[in-house]
Amino acid sequence: MLRRIAIGCFVVAAATAAELPVKKVVLYKHGVGYFERVGQLGPGESARLDFKAAEMNDVLKSLTLRSGGGGVTALRYDASEPVGRKLEKYPFRLGGSQTLSGFLDQLKGERLELRFGSESVSGVIIGARPLSATAETPEKEQVTLLLDSGDLVTRDLGAASAVRFPEPGLQAQLKDYLGVLSGARSQESRSVYIDSTDAGERQIRASYMIPAAVWKSSYRLIFGSSGEPTLEGWAIVDNTTGDDWTKVNLALVSGRPISFVSRLYEPKYVIRPEAELPEDQAVAPVVHAGVVGGVAGDEEMRAELKAGRRDALRQRAMAESMAAPPLAPRPAPAAAPSSVVSTTVGRDLGELFEYGFEQPVTVRKNESAMLPFLQDKIAARKLLIYSDTSSRHPMNAAELTNSTGKTLDGGPITVFDSGAYAGEALTETLKAGDKRLISYGVDLGTRVTTAFDSDQARVSEVHVRRGVLTAKSSIRETRTYTINNVDEAAKTLIVEHPARPGYKLLNREPGEKTPDAYRFEVKLAGGATGKFAVEEERELVNTHGLMNQSPDFLVSFVRNKELSEEAREQLGRVISQQRQIAGTGNEIGRLETEINELTNDQNRIRQNISSLNRVSGQQEQVQKYAGELASQESRLAGLRDELNEARSRMTTLQSELNRLIETMEF
Repeated sequence: MLRRIAIGCFVVAAATAAELPVKKVVLYKHGVGYFERVGQLGPGESARLDFKAAEMNDVLKSLTLRSGGGGVTALRYDASEPVGRKLEKYPFRLGGSQTLSGFLDQLKGERLELRFGSESVSGVIIGARPLSATAETPEKEQVTLLLDSGDLVTRDLGAASAVRFPEPGLQAQLKDYLGVLSGARSQESRSVYIDSTDAGERQIRASYMIPAAVWKSSYRLIFGSSGEPTLEGWAIVDNTTGDDWTKVNLALVSGRPISFVSRLYEPKYVIRPEAELPEDQAVAPVVHAGVVGGVAGDEEMRAELKAGRRDALRQRAMAESMAAPPLAPRPAPAAAPSSVVSTTVGRDLGELFEYGFEQPVTVRKNESAMLPFLQDKIAARKLLIYSDTSSRHPMNAAELTNSTGKTLDGGPITVFDSGAYAGEALTETLKAGDKRLISYGVDLGTRVTTAFDSDQARVSEVHVRRGVLTAKSSIRETRTYTINNVDEAAKTLIVEHPARPGYKLLNREPGEKTPDAYRFEVKLAGGATGKFAVEEERELVNTHGLMNQSPDFLVSFVRNKELSEEAREQLGRVISQQRQIAGTGNEIGRLETEINELTNDQNRIRQNISSLNRVSGQQEQVQKYAGELASQESRLAGLRDELNEARSRMTTLQSELNRLIETMEF
């Protein structure tokens, strides 16, 4: 019996290498694949698994070993220390555009030997720098050395025929540095070794997950002259790994489990904090893990399928198909477009679904294969769909009910009808028992036009509370579809009517509803024209402060037949009060205008009297003006009394209106 092996942390040198060929491959839809290798591991042998550097994180996260006996003494792999970390131990840096003088300036205090033809100069580096180019001299690089004699000399690096470090250790460091840079660019392959020193031979089974090309599905929907349609599925598999898949057990999984990359391959270094007294340390934040939950599907349909009642489901779907009138006649049946037989076994994997091939499959590296994974009868009925109002013609379509008991992975569908190519469609993943519409061509034998009509907003409800009037109104809109079937055959048309936010249907109930549309099924007689109207209503809510509204505005609500008698009476009192206030306001305005006119006239008379008093013989005219002033003063006194009375009445009326509005509620 196979058992899990504890993996040790020590390394044992292997004398020979054992092969573990790929025996099982499971491909998923989210960019990873499951691989299983099986082979014999003899005494003292070591099995090597080769991977790309980019695959090592997934390998270390998922690698599992099982053995038929004995023990795996060690598992080791090529380490991957970050390049930057490896280069930290060297006393110099080589940048992308590093100059020789810049490099030498980092090595102050090291011995340097320069060769100029047959002459050599050796000393300790003081510094090095580039010299900017001028019109007279080109750009140069110089180094300053302290010679053994104690002299300081500066030499042109460009004139030196050779530059070397006499110190062997520094020379070796430079070679190692360059070797690290070269290895970082060229080392793409990584190896994992499985070692054993046991005396017995055993079978080793190594499984792991690595990034892999997503498998793709392609379908053929085949309508015959009679009987249930056939759905044929092909899986497109790409082997982009570095190994041949020779007679492997291949499985394809429909679904998208959660998968991510954890950086386990590169060594991780932690920056340690400085140790201080506890009260000097800040509290670190806590990151809590999230919860991932599942979504339940159609439990009733799934229970029916699991109970083995797929035939009942097919019969129900076929009964719906037979109830619909047939589409236009097709040509005589021709030969079936395919005779491929699928050899897969489907099974549920929780929320996933797996297609396993019964026969071993071979796919060479860097090659692809097209494998049949489905050949099953499916409940389907042909109809028309009209959803694009910019087109005059509906689409030839089919309503598929997944009665196969399997999950149908999303992909393109090529439709054949009576042996002839009919068109192509695209569908999402279909769980067992789910239903989906697909459209695959334009029906030129049916024409659809639309007309739009809308009425004015009508107030349906009026409410008043705390001085605020809330009015609910509605607008009714009608879209009429005129459908002309020029073919002699009867048809079934699905009208997809847009589902708009804020609108509700009035005259019809849809057969189905999607997130964006209502679906209505319309029967079309041969050679006939019909109309199909969809009436909708949109409600509007408006609020108004009663204090700021005119009587004429409120009268429009009083006349509304939806208003109760009590509400009509309350609004009538408000309107009456507003009209009295408006009348009093007009009276106040009239009195203020008359008073202003008399006051201005008095000022004119007084100016005339003042002018006449300075002229002799004008006493009679002065007396006449004085009499007019006295008469106007009497009139002004009466007008001021009337104005005060009107203002007092206005205040009373306004207070009564405020009290009336505050207490009004309906």
